[in-house]
Amino acid sequence: MEGQMSEFMDEYSESLEQDFRKIDGALLNDTVNLLAPSEPIRFLPDASVQEAIDRMVENHRAAVVVVDTDGRLIGIFTERDVLIRVLGQGRDVRRTRLGEVMTPDPEALSAQDRICYAVNRMSTAGHRTIPLVDGERRPIGIVTVNDIVKWLADIFPEAVLNLRPGDTLKRPLQVDSG
Repeated sequence: MEGQMSEFMDEYSESLEQDFRKIDGALLNDTVNLLAPSEPIRFLPDASVQEAIDRMVENHRAAVVVVDTDGRLIGIFTERDVLIRVLGQGRDVRRTRLGEVMTPDPEALSAQDRICYAVNRMSTAGHRTIPLVDGERRPIGIVTVNDIVKWLADIFPEAVLNLRPGDTLKRPLQVDSG
């Protein structure tokens, strides 16, 4: 029995090593366009916070982008902004304009940036949502932490699905608050 367990652990360790080599290569080579970023929801800065929240809820989105009249990115408005800059300050969501509470001039990525750079920006700068822009700084997508987690799970599904004894998986369609 002990020999079988040792053999299992050796196979499992070897499988994990292969998975980590795979992810190492993917992190350095894959670009953010492989994350299948969602189409951004765009608003002008004079739109109300209520309008933005309604669209975020309706489309299950963590953020909207704020653009100027030429369609160029000038801001982002996220779930965190709703909590801190709107509700946390007792603002009226119908009267408050996005331009008052958005994060101005947000950091953005291009579709050709590597996923490792997106992870770097999310980790060191604390972003959970980063807009993707074209060469004219027009929003073409949104990358979220969830996009990166899904990408990771796709790279090494065996390690994600074959959890240690005692760990549990939630039901596939169950959605939590994070």
